[in-house]
Amino acid sequence: MTMGFDELRKAVRGRVLASGDAEFEQVARPWSLAVTQPVAAVVEVADAADVAAAVRYARGAGLPVVTQPTGHGAAGGVENAILLRTGALNGLEIDPVGRVARVGAGVQWGQVQAAAAGYGLTGLAGSNPVVGVTGYTLGGGKGWFARKYGWASNAVRAFEIVDAEGRPTRVTADSDPDLFWALSGGGGDFAVVTGLEFELFPAPGLYGGRIMWPAARLAEVWDAFRELTSGAPDELSVWFSRFQFPQAPEMVGLDLAYLGDPEQGRALVSVLDGIGDAIADKRTVMSVADLGDITTEPTDPSPAITRGELLADLTPEAEKILLGETLAPITSIQVRHLGGALARPAAGARGALSERYLVSTLGIGLPHLREAVCAKLDAVSAELADHATGKKPFTFLAPGESAAAAFGAATLDRLRAVKRDRDPRNVIRSNYPVLD
Repeated sequence: MTMGFDELRKAVRGRVLASGDAEFEQVARPWSLAVTQPVAAVVEVADAADVAAAVRYARGAGLPVVTQPTGHGAAGGVENAILLRTGALNGLEIDPVGRVARVGAGVQWGQVQAAAAGYGLTGLAGSNPVVGVTGYTLGGGKGWFARKYGWASNAVRAFEIVDAEGRPTRVTADSDPDLFWALSGGGGDFAVVTGLEFELFPAPGLYGGRIMWPAARLAEVWDAFRELTSGAPDELSVWFSRFQFPQAPEMVGLDLAYLGDPEQGRALVSVLDGIGDAIADKRTVMSVADLGDITTEPTDPSPAITRGELLADLTPEAEKILLGETLAPITSIQVRHLGGALARPAAGARGALSERYLVSTLGIGLPHLREAVCAKLDAVSAELADHATGKKPFTFLAPGESAAAAFGAATLDRLRAVKRDRDPRNVIRSNYPVLD
């Protein structure tokens, strides 16, 4: 057993594993298997006091601290860091009267949704139930109900943190306006967040699901997507996708969610009923606890590789790329409708988003395919470059990209000022550090 972290082991209640320990490679591995993490040690923290002790140790040892409940947003660049696994910080409390959730840093969105649904409430969750609430929210968090209620980060009322000196504290917009602003969509570069308190929203009903057609229906499905998104109410979100799964013909699909009266939702998307040859139609009345059923994304670790691009609008030239590009060897090209509350001013670092569409491309980076998949993803991004704005949501950044791609110049300057003020020794490291 490696003995270089004996002092750290004595300082915390949780398990500490270092390079050379039997289970080290397993616990250091992020959810994204396409990313390598050559960290120096992993601390499976038992509580917030362990987080504070680990940060103090790292500060004294001159090592950076990286925090991951699961590692969905891992981006590499963590050499010789101490990795904090916060899965044990799994407290979850719903206040149905105040419409507030209080969660530990290890809680996943599916757990919040299951707990809130019983009270007719919802959080601003994304599409995958095993994504951690904390990392998603620190990066802004753009989910199914973002067009109605905006970024998940704007629903936060308080952050429970450990600062760069290892001191636990509670941060609100009143107690520390600058730090609260930075944490509200600026990423995890400013403190280790051990818990969140955030607003929940009414869920009077939900109609949603995925419809799949053969690729021969591509033009009709795209036209329906354009029609739906041209006048969609804020309660309706629609995502268009082209799919190329292994050993299967290319397909085209629409994912949708309408937060409100299911019958109104059904009527809003009735144009889809006229597109024949559906391979599968899973539109139904749903519980907000089952949001993950819409896209059925993998809930086990995967070597997925993604790229994201924001489009101000869908120009004819961009449409030709999105509809005409050969998919192989990648798996999907997806176009998400934005707008609504996302386009309105917001108080946190993740401000208004003027772009109307988000393009997300995905490939499976198996060892024998990874080079070709990355080349194809890069090629699609390059083709879209003249039509994209060059900015993207923080949580859609890809390894090798910079936080500068997620923020305007003034916001980035302010984030960097907060970082230098609160963590001048650069102890705490986000997936995408603002100083890089």
